[in-house]
Amino acid sequence: MDDGVILVLTCLEDSSADMVIGHLIAQGAQVARFDPGIEFPSRAIVSSVFGAGPPRGRLVTATRQVDLERVRAVYYRRPTPYPTPPASQAATFVSREAKFGLGGILATLPCRYVSHPWTLLAAEHKPLQLSAAQRAGFAVPATLMTNDVEEARAFAAEHGQLVYKPLRGGSYTGADGEPCTIWTSPVQLGDLDDGIGHTIHQFQARVDKTADLRVTVAGGQVFCVRLDSRLLDWRADYEGITYTVIAPPAGLPDKCFAFLAELGLPFGAFDFALTEDGPVFLECNPNGQWGWIEDETGLPIARAIADLLLEDPT
Repeated sequence: MDDGVILVLTCLEDSSADMVIGHLIAQGAQVARFDPGIEFPSRAIVSSVFGAGPPRGRLVTATRQVDLERVRAVYYRRPTPYPTPPASQAATFVSREAKFGLGGILATLPCRYVSHPWTLLAAEHKPLQLSAAQRAGFAVPATLMTNDVEEARAFAAEHGQLVYKPLRGGSYTGADGEPCTIWTSPVQLGDLDDGIGHTIHQFQARVDKTADLRVTVAGGQVFCVRLDSRLLDWRADYEGITYTVIAPPAGLPDKCFAFLAELGLPFGAFDFALTEDGPVFLECNPNGQWGWIEDETGLPIARAIADLLLEDPT
């Protein structure tokens, strides 16, 4: 196959990207892997020309050179963030220029993205997700985002059992200095105090679920897995999960497609609480992990992503 290069932007150790790359190479695709946050500028050269005909440029790494106008698709997976500079104006300037220069070049290639980094950034916002989920026809739990303790108490009085969910995942260090994760946690009325005023908090009415669903959508392909766990948040103990591949509930694929179309995403990893009345939307990770699902179930998710990258954009 000599009809362009698929550029994979991810960290150097990404087993899920390795799976996709394996399928791409097996189908004869040319693949270039690049981690801008690590390889640039010490191990890579990037040049791009604008305003003198069609944009053109090159990316040179330790292993290959890529003409940027020949990039047919970009798999934006998990690149290392650009380094946080030390406290000096020069270092801050260098890091910012790399982010907005190199990052801008890679984000403006005229090709398919799975998925575009600027689209991913927008789709990470939970208020946007909840609004889009309602428009797509999903059942959505009653949700309050507030920094007002009285508002939170009134919400708890109205809805009974609540859960707290951070609005975005990220690194967090506990009081002992050890890294930790804030899981979805139950909240009682007595837990709501003036600490809520420190920032905005997300509270949801607790869903009476029988299990969870992880629904992975890549292009037109939908992979639905039931997750049975004893925990409120199954992510806290992957060893305790039982995985069952099931057919998606009636109407769910079309709602997923509508949600992704509104947000401009070709891929999404959806989480639903499964209740006696059907699935309830919890969130969609626009660049979510899926490799462990394929490992546990054998579902061909990597192949579906590779097929999406190889599709003729016309």
